[in-house]
Amino acid sequence: MTTILFSAGESSGDQHAANLFLEIKKHQPDIIGIGMGGTKMAQAGIDIRYDSGSIGVIGVVEVLKHYGEIRRALNLMKAVIKTERPDLLVCVDYKEFNFKLAKFAKQQGIKVLFYVSPQVWAWRAGRVKAYGKVIDMMAVIFPFEVPYYEAENVPVRYVGHPSVDKVHPQISKAEAMARFKLDANKRVVGLLAGSRANEIKRLLPVMLAAAALLKAKFADCQFILPQADSISDELLTEYLIDSPVEVTVIKQQPYNVIQCCDAVMTSSGTATLEIALLTVPMVICYKLSPLTYWLGRLLVKTKFIGLPNIVAGQSIVQEFIQREATAENLAAEVERILTEQVYRETMLENLQDVKQRLGQGGGSKNMAVLALEMLAE
Repeated sequence: MTTILFSAGESSGDQHAANLFLEIKKHQPDIIGIGMGGTKMAQAGIDIRYDSGSIGVIGVVEVLKHYGEIRRALNLMKAVIKTERPDLLVCVDYKEFNFKLAKFAKQQGIKVLFYVSPQVWAWRAGRVKAYGKVIDMMAVIFPFEVPYYEAENVPVRYVGHPSVDKVHPQISKAEAMARFKLDANKRVVGLLAGSRANEIKRLLPVMLAAAALLKAKFADCQFILPQADSISDELLTEYLIDSPVEVTVIKQQPYNVIQCCDAVMTSSGTATLEIALLTVPMVICYKLSPLTYWLGRLLVKTKFIGLPNIVAGQSIVQEFIQREATAENLAAEVERILTEQVYRETMLENLQDVKQRLGQGGGSKNMAVLALEMLAE
């Protein structure tokens, strides 16, 4: 029986791996999926050997705090490789962890497919050579990533961005507004503070304070928050219980929620691209521990952190990082989006351009074809 071992450490990777496995099963129904991941992978029929919910952290300090748990997860996954000998290891994002796992798998003679390239265009381009030694194929999700690998003769294939396929509301905007009990005659502002606990802790209080400033200025403002699967009710309640504004929390319907918004305050990450694909104006913010930010400033070469800006090659959406990520700055930018028509329309045109650049999709299908090709070799 053919077995694929999946390794995903974060919420977005969990979703990508689940979509990929479901596509593979269409071609080869008897294939077995095992691995590290979360609820989406489990729902897709992958046998979860390690629940990655506790290790989806970002930043040097955060990783150090969770080092023991991350180490345990890595040792467990190595043991699975050694004892169960999967036919293919599919590493989904979660770069540093999966690099170590890929290296071990190669030493054991297991084929490795890496899905979602490390951001070599932003920092440490030299990693291309290092990854080339531990993988059999790099599947990239942005077309501009291909030349980095081709230059070093590392096998690479552009498969398309997985978000293009999945970012579609299930119901109309009018139906969503009614379902979420939102007033169609009032403005709607979305709060997307992230899918990691440390992002919620750092960003949600700032967003709530910004929401209070907006509410003081626009009495007709409504606030809505799509809750990520990886975020517990308890964590959100901790911040929302004392919130100066009322916030509607919606589970498992992010795209239905985002389409209702006139503007969104969002953490940096995949969510920014999803908002762009739904062509909703946004402001991006992010906060890291001081040490992680300092190291990032030394290493990162890109001018932007927001994916819409990176894809566009210019600043089309405002970014507020670290000390600039204040309630005042976020509120002022949302106010501008809501009140300056030309500014808003320009942003919408630029987001439409980003959507065009990301192509027609088919990411999961293309990945499934690639994985099956590698299994057949």
